[in-house]
Amino acid sequence: MGRSASELRDYQAAFNAAHLAMAVVDHEGLLVSANDSLAAILGTDADHLHEQAAADLLDLAADARSFDAYREVLSGRRARFRCTRRLKHPDGRSLWAEVTFTPVPDSSSVLLSVADISDRRELQARLRHLQMHDPVTRLPNRTLFFERLASALENSTYDDGGTGRIGLCYLDIDGFKAVNDTLGHRVGDRLLAAVASRLSRCADQYGYARSGGHLVARLGGDEFALLVEDSTGTEQLADLAQAALVALQQPFDLAGQRLSVSASIGVVERVAAGTTATGLMQDADTTLYWAKADGKGRWTLFDPERNAHRMTRQALSSTLRPAVERGEFRLEYQPLVDLEGGGVRGVEALVRWEHPQFGTLAPNRFIGIAEEDGSIVQLGRWVLRTACRQARQWQTDHPGTPPIFVSVNVAVRQVWDSDLVADVAEILAETGLAPELLQLELTESAVMGSAGRPLQALQALSDMGVHIAIDDFGTGYSNLAYLSRLPVSVLKLDGTFVRGFQDEEHANPADETIVEALVQLAHRLGLTVTAECVETSGQAARLRRIGCDTGQGWLYSRAVAPELIDSMIAVSALRV
Repeated sequence: MGRSASELRDYQAAFNAAHLAMAVVDHEGLLVSANDSLAAILGTDADHLHEQAAADLLDLAADARSFDAYREVLSGRRARFRCTRRLKHPDGRSLWAEVTFTPVPDSSSVLLSVADISDRRELQARLRHLQMHDPVTRLPNRTLFFERLASALENSTYDDGGTGRIGLCYLDIDGFKAVNDTLGHRVGDRLLAAVASRLSRCADQYGYARSGGHLVARLGGDEFALLVEDSTGTEQLADLAQAALVALQQPFDLAGQRLSVSASIGVVERVAAGTTATGLMQDADTTLYWAKADGKGRWTLFDPERNAHRMTRQALSSTLRPAVERGEFRLEYQPLVDLEGGGVRGVEALVRWEHPQFGTLAPNRFIGIAEEDGSIVQLGRWVLRTACRQARQWQTDHPGTPPIFVSVNVAVRQVWDSDLVADVAEILAETGLAPELLQLELTESAVMGSAGRPLQALQALSDMGVHIAIDDFGTGYSNLAYLSRLPVSVLKLDGTFVRGFQDEEHANPADETIVEALVQLAHRLGLTVTAECVETSGQAARLRRIGCDTGQGWLYSRAVAPELIDSMIAVSALRV
């Protein structure tokens, strides 16, 4: 049943008077009629819109997905379509519009409606700006920084002149907490704002202000980040970091307060492909820590080798204690040879870690870690027990040969954190090794500084019959007068003295004089002397002439498995 002429006139009047901008579009996409509101939005009059293409007026072809959806509505294959378009007004203004196409029932036409949402978009933009920017410094905040970083890593390419690289300067203010604590948070906030301003000017001044090419952000507290997209290499980032340091070194005048601060910066620069935001920030944080540890007020470039060492150290620290229980350690032994007769007098036990990931590790890779975390007590007890058991086994296997002693290194922490005297007594009783066949080595600095409990422990061990040796003698305190008051029976001369004997043609007479004086002093105090790092027969001959008692070094043997010591003991027996 058709509508009356009066009803149609009413509909037409309502259409023309409506505040919502509308138009009727035929199946070919041409405007059949448009109201004055639509004409006002487009900056023209309604008559001029007749038979204009809706797609051209609303720039729908600029977005392929929107254009395809619009054509589906025209053809009747889609019930409705809505999109947001940015429209240009003839007077130069631009506005954001929500465009809706809805098929007219019982007709081949489509109703177009256009709503001006510019105010809503502006409010959303303002809210997003507040959400994404730091209120103190007005810089992009952590959220926006990571959004931008993720986008940069995802879209970085060598095409269109891009370098495919990314750089980051991760910065914090040295001693900022003291500013807050002494001058208050208001001054602290002013300082942060001033720092932000200088960093922004610095980035602009040094040519990193290409559109979209850099971002200066406050990540929180006194931490800032300078992100450089399409960086050209480490030199560019180093220049930026140095410029930032110089800029921040100038005094700040803050409402009557004159402050001088410095900053530490971690610098990372690399190919963007394969880089994750998490990985980049972890490396930047590590490098910032290095800059702090190296003395502050400086920038430090990420070093993969240094980081690998740090990671390895962490891995070793976390697995050291369980490794003792799993039996991942073994001992090798280096012979201590009688310089006069050439026979093996004793051996030094040297621990090795058969690490399942890193292979065989020498003591210098893990003993320091063990001392720091306290696992040296557990490890040291295992070494002591294993070495004593082996020494007793050699004695049993070679009954007609004078027994050799075993020398075991002891860390000072073993004396402080455990009852070393009780441990030694228990192990000697358990293995059946005579006390005089055990020698404990401590470094010179540890022994010379002994007082209280350590000195009492050394005295008790000496009274038990255990020999005490000072390792690496000549590199520490060298308090010779103190020797007479210590329960020491052996001095082990540091290898630096012996290496001076290597060049026999151009020997330094002073080296020999010093060693000879030390040997004579030790003998007068009733001590024996072992020379470490003996590598040539010439060195051995000179040490023998001076009166040194025993030698240790590659001339005789490296540290070897206990089975090889067996054969050396047998050869020594032939010399007796």
